[in-house]
Amino acid sequence: MIDASINPHIDRIALRLKTIPENPGVYQHLDAEGKVIYVGKARNLQKRVSSYFSHYEDKSPKIKMLVRSVCDIRVTVVSTEVDALLLENSLIKRYQPRYNSMLKDDKSYPYLCITDEEYPRLLYTRRHSGGQKRDVKGQYFGPYPNGRILRELQDIIRQLFQYRTCDRKIQDFKTSRPCMKYQIGLCGAPCAGLQSKEDYLATIESIRRLLKGDFGDLLDDLKARMFALAGEMRFEEAEAIKHKIHLLEEYQSRSTVVDTNVKDVDVATIVSDEKQAYVNFMRVKHGAVIYSLSQEIRKQLDESDAEILAAVIPTLHEQTQSSATEVVLPMAVPDLPEEYLKQSTDPRGDRRKLLELSLRNVESYRKQFLHQQALLNGERKTENGELLARLQKALNLPRPPMEIECFDNSNIQGAYPVAGMVRFTNGKPNRKQYRKFNIKSVEGPDDYASMAEVILRRYKRLHESGEPLPDLLIVDGGEGQMKVAWEVIHNQLQLEIPIAGLAKDDRHRTNELLCFAESRKVEKSKSRRVRESKNSIAVVQLKPNDPLFHLMEQIQNEVHRYAITFHKEKRSKGTFRTALTDIPGIGEKTAHDLLLRFGSIKQIQLQTLEDLSAAIGPAKADLVYRHLKIEN
Repeated sequence: MIDASINPHIDRIALRLKTIPENPGVYQHLDAEGKVIYVGKARNLQKRVSSYFSHYEDKSPKIKMLVRSVCDIRVTVVSTEVDALLLENSLIKRYQPRYNSMLKDDKSYPYLCITDEEYPRLLYTRRHSGGQKRDVKGQYFGPYPNGRILRELQDIIRQLFQYRTCDRKIQDFKTSRPCMKYQIGLCGAPCAGLQSKEDYLATIESIRRLLKGDFGDLLDDLKARMFALAGEMRFEEAEAIKHKIHLLEEYQSRSTVVDTNVKDVDVATIVSDEKQAYVNFMRVKHGAVIYSLSQEIRKQLDESDAEILAAVIPTLHEQTQSSATEVVLPMAVPDLPEEYLKQSTDPRGDRRKLLELSLRNVESYRKQFLHQQALLNGERKTENGELLARLQKALNLPRPPMEIECFDNSNIQGAYPVAGMVRFTNGKPNRKQYRKFNIKSVEGPDDYASMAEVILRRYKRLHESGEPLPDLLIVDGGEGQMKVAWEVIHNQLQLEIPIAGLAKDDRHRTNELLCFAESRKVEKSKSRRVRESKNSIAVVQLKPNDPLFHLMEQIQNEVHRYAITFHKEKRSKGTFRTALTDIPGIGEKTAHDLLLRFGSIKQIQLQTLEDLSAAIGPAKADLVYRHLKIEN
């Protein structure tokens, strides 16, 4: 068992471990804020949960990080392993725990929906039932890998079946006139009473079976209907059914990759590297792949490939509304009950072909994903490089400003004065280099003096320590702040750091980029980008939709956010000190204990002397009681 040096809450955890049953169920690890950070399932809750807190030295770095963060444990006992699997999947989707590996949800896959209406419609949508708000109520089919594949399927369905796409109200049916869709043979016009409700619902049921992949049963029904119509001498209608059978058989032949005796199975494969895993999941019905999805998964706790598959297969099985009872896998997957899905880990024949097809899909997806990321990163670097080169030219800098530092002050009428500094490296925030400053030598609301103090402190220290200076210094302010910075940098410290300013408009939005006119050449041509002002400050002309303007806006917003957040923190601590720690004889620990016990100053004021004595002892309670009564 670990000790308090690893996890200060271990005493409470140890007590909790003694009460955890040995039944199957789901456990949740919670942090100090009560937030769920990990969800897991177990055949034996007692053994599984206890294992996290023993043999600490043998754990992976990420498991150690999880163990150090756990403050409490919740368990839910269920009847079977299948129940535990389903509950775990539900809780992971609900809480999105930090340490669980989850399918990335950075894009919305397309679905087809058969609406829940008296006369259902077939709709294309990117909203589904997986925890998101639905566009409409109905039965959802998917997800499909992309919109192109789904629309091709819609075209097949449109050729096979007539169904309505209009949004006419049901109460208007039989009083409406048929629309153009009826005239061109795409709809039977139930709204005009030209198609019976029974016939229309039979059509929708056929579409539903097609989307489920039930080709065999659907073909059998169509053939039986064709022969029945032929027997009734209704040859034109029989010929129309024959055409549909031909279309459906052609679609099935294009979709079939193995023998149609492979009725209903799932297939899952995985490839992974140190940080990412890539999973392909296929649904196969009657030898046809009716869904194939590939997704990337960010590893959280150094999980093995089998553990990742165990986590994502239930999600994908549910997400695709699979009815399969068998899953074909490249390896045995733990904690996947046989009664939920039977595992085929050493397949032969057609199942081997399906496994190899899935593996080719996931390998191809991994290469595409990495290639896209490389291209995207390259484009970002190129774009940022071009922006910084433009900024160099606009400000006449000796080199591109790869390192930019920006300052901003924050106070309320001089109270709790602070400043913040952010650094952007290669056009991106470098948060490890952000700095906070408490204003020490300035009294009252003097932004110029505050700016001078923090710039002097910052660059005097950098100069004396020999650390590299930034390529560009930006002050959040206009001409006054710029001149203060110039005085400190060039006259007091005698350093060569280019200075620029960012001014806001009357709505406190980024408005202008300023620079010193004498530090650059002002061209006299029509295409010049600056205009020289009377006090030697030049305005760099940038359009609001210019990416360079957006970069300047991002820098100004970031430094303002950083400075004001620090100011709020300091003001909050200052309020705490004034209210309690200013009482003679009361220190921060006692004040902290009181607030922890009663919640607020107002609640402390409402307590009796006896209540306060029980919390902090009679002597200190008397001091607090008398002081707060006088203040109140």
